Amino acid sequence: MRNRPTKKTFRPGLVLILCLLGILSAASSCRRARSNAFVIALSDNVKTIDPIGSPSVDAASERVRSLMFNSLVKKDEKFDYVPELASDIKRSDDGLSFTFTLRQGVTFHDGRPFTSADAKYTLDTVLASTFAKAASFFEGSGANKTSYVKSVTAPDAYTLVIQLNKQWTGLLPNLVPIAIIPKDSYESQKTHPLGTGPFKFKSYDSAQQVVELEANQSYYDGAPHIPNLRARVISDSNALQAELRSGRVDMAPLPTSLSPDAIKSLSQDPNLNVQKFPGSNLNLLTFNTAEAPLDNVKVRQAIAYAIDRESMIRDLLQGQGNIAHSILPEASWAYTQGQTYQFNPATAKKLLDEAGFRDPDGDGPQMRFSKPIIFRISGSSGSARQYAGVIQNYLKDVGIPVSIETSELNVLFEFLRRGQFQMTYGQWVGGNQDPIFYHDLFASSEIPTETRASRNRSRYNNPELDQILNEATNTYDHSKAAPLYAKAQEIVSRDVPVLPLWYQANMVIAKKNVGNMHVNASGDWGFVKDLTVQ
Repeated sequence: MRNRPTKKTFRPGLVLILCLLGILSAASSCRRARSNAFVIALSDNVKTIDPIGSPSVDAASERVRSLMFNSLVKKDEKFDYVPELASDIKRSDDGLSFTFTLRQGVTFHDGRPFTSADAKYTLDTVLASTFAKAASFFEGSGANKTSYVKSVTAPDAYTLVIQLNKQWTGLLPNLVPIAIIPKDSYESQKTHPLGTGPFKFKSYDSAQQVVELEANQSYYDGAPHIPNLRARVISDSNALQAELRSGRVDMAPLPTSLSPDAIKSLSQDPNLNVQKFPGSNLNLLTFNTAEAPLDNVKVRQAIAYAIDRESMIRDLLQGQGNIAHSILPEASWAYTQGQTYQFNPATAKKLLDEAGFRDPDGDGPQMRFSKPIIFRISGSSGSARQYAGVIQNYLKDVGIPVSIETSELNVLFEFLRRGQFQMTYGQWVGGNQDPIFYHDLFASSEIPTETRASRNRSRYNNPELDQILNEATNTYDHSKAAPLYAKAQEIVSRDVPVLPLWYQANMVIAKKNVGNMHVNASGDWGFVKDLTVQ
């Protein structure tokens, strides 16, 4: 009996020789041979490689940034703020001073040691700028704009002190996206990023949307297992699927361009491994509580009972999500469920009766309102149109007529700012990870006017909740803040100014030989450092 042939392995040295001799003509194979890079796909364009100075913040750029840089502070698995380049953080009793003890033995990619002078330079540069990441460090606007930060000092090489003008629980959250750069290096960072992160910058082709990186063998938290990494933007769904099936892409984490059906199809490819991890990004309905009939809490509760979210997750998302009972992720230290709503059309109809919107003839499903509820969505989102159609049918079944109105995204936002809607669908990406999000969404002081944008699009006004949130957002101690946020959730879930639908799962598609995939709920790219390739 003849021996079975052994499986051929990829030998980059041989392929490179064939490329140089012109024997192997496939351009993609030659490019792969020259770098032997692990290719990771992005669905959205990288707008900048500038780690701190961009005029706006986009997810793709931030994911690439996280591979090359560290910050003083990071989020842990419970979305709490813990030291990263700092080894310890102490807050003064009056809450006006934060002392950061910095890690020793950390070096930048060019070998120079990281010290407090670098951290001070980075923060001073941001605070003196109009960068997007600087905005959250100030309150007010124009002539009334004032900084929360009074001073940044470096009393010794491994100590940094930030003094505040007033108590501000937002300091640590806003330090998370601030990439620490070497002293006096900002101008060169725009074209050649230099940080302390697990990967070093090699090149960036903005036209082709390709970033080439290599492992930082001196990384303080251990060198990556992948020696060369290529982040490549592939925004077209069909192109990404083709590249994954052909093996020209090793991994596509959180591929926003792929539909749930496409991901399910890829999971059947014998050469690919599709994994699902719990996610934190929230899909939700927002109700205009100042607009009849949604100014009636029982109508909002009826809508919550009328929608079969579990079926939508199963059938439309192909199981790639989990039902949401809160605006916070389930992993959050401040998470509680409060009042929950399971699919129950009978309860929905009973609530509508109690609200004074009775079935005209008692045998349903006759429409209970003289005018349909205006449901505004983005016309450019295929998923929003699909979800809206299903929700429209669920509400029709209990006697609530709905008119779906589509608009361009900018026009939609203008409608929402002006309160010219009754119901809308949307998604919060990242913003809901901190419990201060309750204040952002529901504090009545943030109710929008026609000329001022705000997150409180629901026009929800509850003085009791305002008092609770003001106390919670000014409380550093989690053991005291958590019960306050639990009370807030009880009120919000009862009054339903928004209806959380589901948390989108963090889906990852990779070759079978890629191992050690552990994606956290925030979906950041910290896991890339620990990936292995057989």
